[in-house]
Amino acid sequence: MKEKLKISTPIYYLYHIFGKKIGVTRNLNRRVTHEQGYKDNEYEVLESSDDIDYISNRELELQLIYGYKIDRQSYKNLTQKQSNQMQLNVTEQTTTFPCPVNKLKGNLADNLGVQIKTNFGTYTLTPALLQWIVSNANTSMFNPARSYIYNKALDEFTKTLVEPKINYNDVKPEYQNIYDLIRLWADERGIYRNGDTKTQYVKLLEESGELARAILKNDKPEFIDAIGDMVVVLTNLAALEGLKIEDCVTSAYSVISSRKGKMENGTFVKEDKQTQNGLYQSTKPQLKTL
Repeated sequence: MKEKLKISTPIYYLYHIFGKKIGVTRNLNRRVTHEQGYKDNEYEVLESSDDIDYISNRELELQLIYGYKIDRQSYKNLTQKQSNQMQLNVTEQTTTFPCPVNKLKGNLADNLGVQIKTNFGTYTLTPALLQWIVSNANTSMFNPARSYIYNKALDEFTKTLVEPKINYNDVKPEYQNIYDLIRLWADERGIYRNGDTKTQYVKLLEESGELARAILKNDKPEFIDAIGDMVVVLTNLAALEGLKIEDCVTSAYSVISSRKGKMENGTFVKEDKQTQNGLYQSTKPQLKTL
């Protein structure tokens, strides 16, 4: 009887390089020892799982808890993006794409944000660059299922892409507070057109990790910078949901303004409703954390 082929499930390891980082890999020896140069006694395995969703979320949680920089993309999303990433063939003169001209736009749209590296430089694939590539691509004479562009022409085009400069001292009268300036800045950079709440939330976790490190190091300038960055991200997060952060703060304050309670162990805890209404019981009133 023929033995059935067994397909092994990959195991993902959540590793911790002491004082440096927390990451995920399927091969500890290759990733941590050979690629990053750390010996067995310089790192530990925190958890392992065959569930990529769990291990990806757990990595971000532990990065926050340990005070490390939080990855902008989860391990799962990063590996999926790498596996789906368009494979380019770059020579001294040209960059060739693995699809015909008539399918180039869709393939490039799936790879926005990737880096195109040529001997002239490295370029990020943006919507503007995508349009230029589609307009200037040629069908390969060797394989009609492939298309290409000239690297020098690509470099010359990118030199014309100048990031818009805003003189914030000349902001229109309707922009009267710092939150309006933040929204104007974000809108000019396409955050509201091309961003989403998920990526902004991950950014918020990253900035929270920066704040945790500043607190642990008693670094006041970094503390100020981290709080400021978190307010910027929260402003954009609210805007992406069609809200203003001012309204969110006002709503929260309207709830806490009349709240009564006291400080316990460095935290304000509120009284329960019965205590606030004067209906005291013989037992100590229960207190709830703010």
